[in-house]
Amino acid sequence: MSTTLDWYGCATFRLKTAGLNIFLDAYVDRAAGAAGPGTRTEDVDECDWIVVGHSHFDHLYGAERIAANTGARIIASYESIRVMEQAGVPVEQMICVAGGETIDLGNGVRVTVYPSQHSCVWSHGQMDSADAVCIGDLGVTWQEQRARFEELVKYLTSQIPPASIEHLMASQQGDRGDGGALIYVFDTPDGRILYQDTSGHWSGIIDGLAPDVAILAAAGRGNIDGEPIQGSLAQFVARQAQLLGARRIVLCHHDNWLPGFSIDTDISPIREELARLVPSSELLELDYLDATPVLPLP
Repeated sequence: MSTTLDWYGCATFRLKTAGLNIFLDAYVDRAAGAAGPGTRTEDVDECDWIVVGHSHFDHLYGAERIAANTGARIIASYESIRVMEQAGVPVEQMICVAGGETIDLGNGVRVTVYPSQHSCVWSHGQMDSADAVCIGDLGVTWQEQRARFEELVKYLTSQIPPASIEHLMASQQGDRGDGGALIYVFDTPDGRILYQDTSGHWSGIIDGLAPDVAILAAAGRGNIDGEPIQGSLAQFVARQAQLLGARRIVLCHHDNWLPGFSIDTDISPIREELARLVPSSELLELDYLDATPVLPLP
């Protein structure tokens, strides 16, 4: 059997490999009118593991319910685990990670965790198109970033549709920031898969990881080694792909998952930039819940 991916929208996937069901993030429930497959967390009746990239609601929200419904174990940052414990998930059902850990998932599958970076969400309001070139914002202090982020929150609560506001209120679980973004690398009998759920990285970490398949976030302003990219989102994704050297690329976080803030991203500029920088890579364009085979490579 091949290794497949089901995309649930935003940055959430179900990875099926070696007889295991692994959720990558757990954000299944959506605001009314948001893009997605139309399923709910209660529809998830089979899951062995849940790995979460960071603590924001659009990645972590729902993990507690999937874990309760299926008995799945959660692997996530210390902040995400704190939030999940408050939500009622038993501590023994979870594994805290910060980067550097390798966990045996069974059936010949292992996952290794690496520290990463969150996108520079503080540097923009509504999402830009993938070819919009952004410059500046270098050397911005933590205090100024927080002030800008608070302005973004004010925008969200005053400009987005009522259904999105209602969803935001329901999905807040008391996180204290992103908790430290993480990248996961799965070694399976079919090959190696890298999973990233936000547009940021440490260049020295991802260079040389050499996955066969790389799932890369395509939203917001890319974060390279702690500073916002001086360029476009398309350039950010392609440069990551170039460092990783993956034969296949899968995008995430590029649909209109929160109307009024996110956009249905035109990925044409990303496709073109990938073709220019990494012509040997194949961009797999997933539809929702289409069980796309991603491994083994031909």
